[in-house]
Amino acid sequence: MSALSLAARDSSTMLRRNLLHARRYPSLTLNLLLTPVVMLLLFVYIFGDVMSAGIGGVGADRSDYIAYIVPGILMLTIGSTVMGTAVSVSTDMAEGLIARFRTMAIHRSSVIIGHVVGSVLQVLASLLFVGAVGVAIGFRSVDATALEWLAAFGLLALFALALTWIAVGMGMSSPNAEAASNKGMPLVLLPFLSSAFIPAGTMPGWFQPIAEYQPFTPAIETLRGLLLGTEIGNNGWIAIAWCLGLSVLGYCWTASLFNRDPK
Repeated sequence: MSALSLAARDSSTMLRRNLLHARRYPSLTLNLLLTPVVMLLLFVYIFGDVMSAGIGGVGADRSDYIAYIVPGILMLTIGSTVMGTAVSVSTDMAEGLIARFRTMAIHRSSVIIGHVVGSVLQVLASLLFVGAVGVAIGFRSVDATALEWLAAFGLLALFALALTWIAVGMGMSSPNAEAASNKGMPLVLLPFLSSAFIPAGTMPGWFQPIAEYQPFTPAIETLRGLLLGTEIGNNGWIAIAWCLGLSVLGYCWTASLFNRDPK
C-alpha cells in the first residue's frame, strides 16, 4: 500500500472517530449553534424594525433587515462552531490521546486531518441549519444564479477551513479545554465588530478601521453580493486573501506544535 493510500485510510479513521465523538457528545455543538440562532431571532424580532429603518430608510421593513443580517449570521456561525474544534483538540492533548497517536503506526498527519475535515463538515452542517432558520423567517435570494450560489458555498467552505486551522492551533497550544475556549472567543467576537449587523460606514469614524480591516467584513460583504446582488468591489479578493493567509498561518502553527517533542 502506498504512502498516500495509508494517509487516506488513517485520515478517514480519525475523521470517523471525531464524528462519532461529536455524535455522542452533542451538547457542545448545540450550545455553540444556539448562539447564532438566538442572535438571528433577537435582532430580527426585537430590533428588526428599528434596524431596517436605519439601513433602508423610512420605507424599509423587517424583510430588508432579514436579507441584510443572514449573511452576517452565517459567518458568525462559522466562528462559533469552530470553537468546539479548539476545545476538542485541547481535550485530546490534555488526556494524552495526541501523544498516544504519535507513538502508533499511523500516518502522523492523519490525526490533524481528521480534526480539520471533521470540523469543516460540522460547520457546513451548522450552516445548513442556520440557513434553514433564516429561510423559515423570511430570507430569500431570488436573484442569485446557480453559479453565485456555488461561489457562496465555496466561500463559506474556504472560510470554515481557514478558521478551523486557527482553531486547531488554539487547541494544541492550550493546556486545557477552558483555556482553549477562552482563546477561541475572538472568533465569536470579531463578527460583532464587523458589518454583520450594521454597515461599517454607519459606525463612528474611529471604529470603522476595526470593522473594515479584519477577515469577517470582506467575507460578509462578498457573501451579500453573491446572494443579494449588492456591490462586492474588492471584498472578494480580500476575503480570499484572508482565507488563504489564515489557512497557511493556522497550518504552520499547528504543524510546529504537533511536531515538537513532548515535554
